[in-house]
Amino acid sequence: MPTDPAAPADSTAPPPRIAVLGAGSIGCHLGGRLAAVPGVAEVTLIGRPSAMAAIERDGLTLTGPGPDAARPAIRTLRPATDASAAAGADYVLVTVKSADTAGAARELAAHLAPHTVVISFQNGLHNPELLSAELPDHSVLAGMVPYNVVRTGSAAFHQGTAGQLMLADTPHSAAFAAAARFAGLPLALRQDMPAVQAAKLLMNLNNAVNALSGLPLREQLGQRAYRACLARCQREALTAFRAEGITPARLGPVPPTWTPRVLRLPDTLFQRLAGATLRIDAQARSSMWEDLQRGRPTEVDTLQGEITALATRHGLTAPANARLIALVHEAEAAGAGAAKAWGGPELLAQLD
Repeated sequence: MPTDPAAPADSTAPPPRIAVLGAGSIGCHLGGRLAAVPGVAEVTLIGRPSAMAAIERDGLTLTGPGPDAARPAIRTLRPATDASAAAGADYVLVTVKSADTAGAARELAAHLAPHTVVISFQNGLHNPELLSAELPDHSVLAGMVPYNVVRTGSAAFHQGTAGQLMLADTPHSAAFAAAARFAGLPLALRQDMPAVQAAKLLMNLNNAVNALSGLPLREQLGQRAYRACLARCQREALTAFRAEGITPARLGPVPPTWTPRVLRLPDTLFQRLAGATLRIDAQARSSMWEDLQRGRPTEVDTLQGEITALATRHGLTAPANARLIALVHEAEAAGAGAAKAWGGPELLAQLD
């Protein structure tokens, strides 16, 4: 009888022990999906005390994508608040914000077993290197989450867009990849993760635009003026990438170098050519929007800031990205939920 290609290679082996450090929206989604299917993995979530208390009390609720994708509350996982809960894990998924990466690695260092593999499912270009520098005796893998997850309740998270996880293709990836696929998480193993991370960064440059718009992603991307803001950021990024010798991977139907032109098309033509881009759940918003609503620091300095730093290194400028950094910091300073919502033409004028 043929074997299930998605099943773990050794069905007699105990399920892998997986800890998620920084269990916010993405971390709870990944951990919850892995824990939802019996026998796939033993999952520990490590996050903020209030969030972990809510999960322990109510179970973890995951929804999306699509209207019929609600799942029963997941109670087969262990909430924790300290990195010591990662002791004995086979894999640790790091989902903290980029600014917290080095500190998180130092917290983990005293607790990891010699065999533990660390996977960075974070935005930005440099988190795997930061983790490796603090954890030199462990295998650190780069991963990428292409879709959007937002918190919709104290222990509820909604996946608003679809996509396939990507993970560095090494011998250390196999057990996690098998568990993820068996749990129903689409995952591709890649040998070009730096290029994948660069392509994801190009997409993540929309996080600031979406956060400042105050709109759901589908509505924001449906308006040409907002797309023009993103196009300017991506053009600056592509120029900086070329100077640095970075070639972003092609992850969608349009090559990265063509995307700024497509973004600037009139709305009707854009919708016709990029219909898949707008097949986004009505609830989907960027993680940066959620950070502003909750009064948390954003990742703008490791998204737009990465582009301005690359540009400066090569004697270039990135004024659109620099202006968005300033505007997001102004929104952070305004406090939770108090940031100005910018109209598309008004925001585009700021980048002029």
